[in-house]
Amino acid sequence: MRDLRVRWALEEAGFGYDDHLLGPEDQASPTYRAWQPFGQVPAFRDDRVEMFESGAIVLYLAQKSDQLMPRDEAGRAMVMTWMFAALNSVEPFVTNLVLIDLFYEGESWTVERRPQVEAALRRRLDDLQTALGERPWFVGGQFSAADILMATVLRNLRHLDILTDYPALSAYLERCTARPAFRRALAEQMAPFKANEPA
Repeated sequence: MRDLRVRWALEEAGFGYDDHLLGPEDQASPTYRAWQPFGQVPAFRDDRVEMFESGAIVLYLAQKSDQLMPRDEAGRAMVMTWMFAALNSVEPFVTNLVLIDLFYEGESWTVERRPQVEAALRRRLDDLQTALGERPWFVGGQFSAADILMATVLRNLRHLDILTDYPALSAYLERCTARPAFRRALAEQMAPFKANEPA
């Protein structure tokens, strides 16, 4: 689902794009592995670059768009800081809980481990909410690429109601996902799957 980040960035920036749905065979192919060594999604190319890793792709797009990153050096530095914070300081805590809840559900070891993982996540969410404060976005008054990454990380908790204990973060996520560009990106991402649903 990390391709949603790239779609959203493209939509916010107003950049046109074509997508290609990959199957397991494609991801395992030597051709795709030469582009994306781990066989993961997304991978990206335009007329200048060929890339993989969603965070790197979003950063590349942000550097080309005033919609995603301010022009002043201090603003750009802070957007990049919060982009890395979303992926390195927040996402691992979210992922640890998601793995237990959705991928290892019912396994005996999760009974003891889950409370510790949730407690660690809650401490990180406490810090994150304090850092956000009363600002609408993480960098000044402008929505940026940092918010794309942070919102997609927090959205991975949607199987729980944990964010209701963090009203500022909950409201922040609602603001992010109410944006028309997010709605378009999500609809585009889900379109192939809906097209293949049985009638």
